[in-house]
Formats: sequence, structure tokens, C-alpha cells
Amino acid sequence: MKESLKEIDNKSLVDRVEKQLIDLFVSKKVKMGDSIPKEIELAEILGVSRTVIREALLRLRMIGLIDSKKKRGAVLTNPDVMSLLRKGLYPTVLSDETLKDIFEMRLVLEVGMADLLFKHITKGDIDKLEEIVSNEPELTDRTIFSVEHEVKFHSTLYEISQNKTLKEFQQILLPVFEYVHSSGLLESTPASGEFTSHMDLVEILKHGSAEQFRNGMRSHLDSHYLRIGISQETPVGN
Repeated sequence: MKESLKEIDNKSLVDRVEKQLIDLFVSKKVKMGDSIPKEIELAEILGVSRTVIREALLRLRMIGLIDSKKKRGAVLTNPDVMSLLRKGLYPTVLSDETLKDIFEMRLVLEVGMADLLFKHITKGDIDKLEEIVSNEPELTDRTIFSVEHEVKFHSTLYEISQNKTLKEFQQILLPVFEYVHSSGLLESTPASGEFTSHMDLVEILKHGSAEQFRNGMRSHLDSHYLRIGISQETPVGN
């Protein structure tokens, strides 16, 4: 009996129309910059009131999927995904679970960007990184470091990747990462094993490989990984 019952649709009419509008644009092959049908036409096509259509279109405007142009009416646009994400990432209002997830995600990004770095890095980039490292305190290690230099070094790596979305994503995640790091949300775990410094990472970028950089960055971030209960098992520099 239960198996024959269909799942109840708890979505409001506007929710369903919002989804139907997107499906309609896709089926009609509406491209970015193309005008979309007027409210009255959409109401007739979907069989709903103009009020419902207007509310659904308002939602699409709010996420940046449509915009109004002079003499053209509403057109389909490319939404600024990062802008939408930035508006919702306030560390003080996010749950502990979400904050931990974001903390982990940034660690994964730092380790996983190796191939992009080796694809795009130039001598000028190396010079810039070496200048940053040369101005760091001599006692910089995994427990004693300048936040200013740490942020500057890692932000430069994102710039070198030449991936605009990745760079913007890092800027969005940075405040959350810093908040979690200093909030006491994660336990402080003693560092262990060999530490890979910023200078070591620069040397790998100059003379090593993407795989060596992944291992080096993993070692560099080891104290953070330990705080989320993950120990390093991969050796640095194969």
C-alpha cells in the first residue's frame, strides 16, 4: 500500500513555477542575453496567474538569472554565483557543523590546486613568492606564524592558479577559516612529524612536481588536518 503512494509535493505553487520557468528556458534553448517571454505569455503557457509568474520571476531576478534591459524587457543573464554565496557566509550565524565543513573544504582546495599552479606559474610568480617568504619572521613554523604573511602567501597561490572562481571562493572562505581557527571550535592538537614551510613550498614550485607540491602542502597544513582528526600518512616528496 505504502509503495503505491506517491510522494506528497510540499512545494508552493510559486516554487513549482520557478522550476518550470527554468525548464522552459532550457527547452526553448534561451541563451544568455536573449529576451524571455512577457509575463502574460508565461502565464498562458504555464496556466497560472500573472501574480504567480511575477513572484517567480522576482526570485529569478534575486539570484541574478534574469535582468531588465531598456527596450528589450527581461533577459536571461549569467548569475554571479560567488556573490550569492558571499551574502550567506556569515561565520557567527553558521552552525558548528557547517563551519567545520567549510574549514575542511578549504584544506582540500589548498592541497588540490597543485596542477593549476604548475600549469600557470611564471618566474615572476616565483619572485613574488620569494619576496613574501623573505619578509617572514625567522621563527615561522606550524605554530608560530604571522597571520598577515600566511594569508598573503596563500592568496598569492590562488592568484597564480589563474582560476577566477577559485580565487573568489578563497576570499569568501578566508573569514570563515580564520573564525574557526581562532574560535575554539576545533581542539588544538600538537603538531607532529616534519613540517613543510613556505620556503619549502616555493622550492618545490621551482624544482619539483605537482605531486611533490601536494604532499608538501599537505604537510604544511598538517596541524589543521590533525585538528579535524586526520593524520598525515603520505610522505613528503616522492
